[in-house]
This record gives sequence, structure tokens and C-alpha cells, in this order.
Amino acid sequence: MSVLVLSRLQFGVTAAFHFIFVPLTLGLSVLVAWMETRYVRTGDELYLRMARFWGRLFLINFALGVVTGIPLEFQFGMNWAAYSRYVGDIFGIPLAIEATAAFFLESVFIGLWAFGWGKVSKRMHLLAIWLVAIASTVSAFWILMANGWMQRPVGFVLRNGRAELADLGAFLTNYFGWVTFIHATLSGYVLGALFVMGVSAYHLLKRDNLPFFRSSFRMAAAFGLAASVLVAAIGDQSGVQVAEHQPAKLAAMESFWETRTNAPFTVFLWPDAANERNAFELLAIPGGLSLMSFHAAGAEVRGLKDFLPEERPLVLPVFLGFRIMVALGFLFIILTFLGWRKARRGNIESSRTYLRILLYGIPLPYIAVQSGWAVTEIGRQPWIVYNVMKTSEGVSGSLQPGHVIASLVGFTLIYGLLAAVDIYLLVKYSRTNPEETASVQATEGGEA
Repeated sequence: MSVLVLSRLQFGVTAAFHFIFVPLTLGLSVLVAWMETRYVRTGDELYLRMARFWGRLFLINFALGVVTGIPLEFQFGMNWAAYSRYVGDIFGIPLAIEATAAFFLESVFIGLWAFGWGKVSKRMHLLAIWLVAIASTVSAFWILMANGWMQRPVGFVLRNGRAELADLGAFLTNYFGWVTFIHATLSGYVLGALFVMGVSAYHLLKRDNLPFFRSSFRMAAAFGLAASVLVAAIGDQSGVQVAEHQPAKLAAMESFWETRTNAPFTVFLWPDAANERNAFELLAIPGGLSLMSFHAAGAEVRGLKDFLPEERPLVLPVFLGFRIMVALGFLFIILTFLGWRKARRGNIESSRTYLRILLYGIPLPYIAVQSGWAVTEIGRQPWIVYNVMKTSEGVSGSLQPGHVIASLVGFTLIYGLLAAVDIYLLVKYSRTNPEETASVQATEGGEA
């Protein structure tokens, strides 16, 4: 394989693995902060134990997420030096702010929260976890605004053979970036909620600590329902942005080949990219694709044949990723709504089939998140910066295939080990009795 293919594969592997941890960090940080807020406001020790139990799982996830994120930035210099030279003036700014401000704030206050039980006041301890949650979100903001610029580059000029930032305001108000940021953040909230609901389902099935896990389930279901509905709403805006600024990606998402107005949405189809058509199409809704993409049934949608073959993204992975993401998104609305309603009625532990679905469905939001990023990144190809720089132009010129193979194998082995450690720790501590968690933390840090 070429250096380009190997470098793309390596970045894809490391980025996908890192993004296993990011959404759970976003979701659990807010849920734990909410639980501790309830404790400080009511004085109810149940919420204190909830914050401690779920906080331990949050800390495990956060620690491993930090470790897996560091190699990503190194690859810009090692594998993508040409890209870094060309757009470093723009791309480096949000990364620098994220590292020196958001990540620093997050790291400092997560230490205060983890080791501050009984050593600082309740309100200071609560402030610490809220600052961690805010800093996590701010960190995601800068990373996703950088990605948003790659998807829709704005506010720059080409000078001396480089892209240079000319309008910081345009960068910060890039609507494509804001939609990406909100969509990804809300997806993290959904994942965090379903994680708490799934672990709670395990204990409810065992009829273990029922008051504790009923309360955890009820809070997560309400949080997840609100977030999943908002994800669907912002997802609509994301589709509009893709239709306007990345028409080839839209065409690949829907395996749409011929440009036309009043474009139909086909419910069931299978792409046949080799022959530039679909193998079969069933149940077409007239004007449906135009309406969803441009909010106008008569709007023109460009087909894949409008683009040179070398400037089309890979159709099948983009098509499948989009369908999986959307189908799971609607499933999450249903699951969180059912959970919210059952929790309000007080009969959640009697719904054993539903609880088993949640327990064994814990991987589903991870699959949805990874599918969404596959659509975002594969759908942008062959551009590393859309309509500005092709991916083939961004790879480091001095690399040899053997160099990348060695680092790819190394990353895969190390990340595989970290995955095993993460799963082991999360499963181990998810199964523990909340009373054991509280007693260990009280011994280590005293009462809050």
C-alpha cells in the first residue's frame, strides 16, 4: 500500500479509537455534575453516592481518553507535514487554544474533583466538576471548529503558497463548524445517557440497590430523551449544510446518481458504484430528498455523475454509515422515551425485556457515533480541506511505507491493549455495589 493509504488508515484508526472516549466524557461529565448539584441542593446522600459511583467510571474513561488523544496531534507533523505547512496558520490556532486553555482547565479541576472529597467545601467541589464539564465542551468546540473549517473553509487567503487566516470572525462564526460541534456534543450526551441507562439496567435486572439505580435511570432517561430529540433537530441542519456546501457527499449519502429537481427519497436501495447506478430501488417518495436537503420539494439535487469519478467519495461506506446513524438515532429517541415514561410510572424494574435491550445495546450509541464520523470524513474525500487541498497533497513527502506500517502496527497493538484495559475496568466497576464505591472514596478522601 502507498504512504497515502497507510497514513489515512493510521489516522483513521487512532482517531476512531480516541473518539470512543470523547462522547462518554462529554455525556458523563454533565450527568455527574447534575447528580452532585442535586446533592448540594437537597442534602440527599443518595445523589452523593450517585455522583461518586458514576464519577469513578467517568475518571476511568477520561484517563484513557487523554492517553489516546496525544498521538493524533503528533501525526500532523509526522504523516501530514505538507498539510501542516499549508494550513498550519489556521489549523494550529484552535488546536493551540484547546491545549493551553480548555485542556489545562479540564485537567486541573478534574484533579481537584477526584481528590478533593472532604478537603474542599461542597460548593467548591461542585464547581470543580461543572468546570470539568464546561472545559470538556470547550475543548470539543475548538477541535470541531477546526474540523468545520476543513469541511467548509472560510476567512482565509492564499498567500506565499500557504493558506493564512484573514478573518478570525468568519472562522468563529462558521455555521458548518457550529452545527458539527452541537451535533457531536449532543451525540455525546445521548451516549452518556444510554451508558448510564444500560449499566442501571444490569443492576435493576438483578434487583440490586433499586432506589439507587432507579434514580440513576430516571435522570439519565430524561437527559437522554432531551438530547436525542435535539440531535435529530440539529441533524436536519447538518444535512442542509452538507447539501449546500458538499453536494458530492450528499449524493453519496443517498446513492443519488442523476441530477434532477423534485428529487425523490428512496427508502430501500443498494448502491452499484461500478456501474454508476443502484442495484435496486424500492419505495421512492417524490420530492422527498429535495425537501429534506433544501427544505423545498422542487429544489435541484446534484447527482454523483455531475462529479468526476476521482472527485467522488466512496459511495458504499458513506451510504451505509449515514443509514446506520439515522436509524440508530430514531431508535434512541424511542428507547429514551420509553425509559422516561416507565421511570415516571415507577415500574421500570418489571420491564425485563426492555432492560435487557438497554444492557446489550450499550455498544449501539458508539456504533452511531463512529458511523457519523465515517460519513463526515470519508464523505469529504478526496479533499483534506474541501475544494482547497486534496488529501494526496497533504501527506509527508519523506515517509516510506515501512515507516508507516511500523507505527500503524505499534498503535494498533497499544490501542488494542488500552481497549482491553478500558473494557475490563468499566465492566468491573460498573458491576460493583455503589456502597463499596462510597466507602472506598470516603476512606481515601473523607466525606464531602
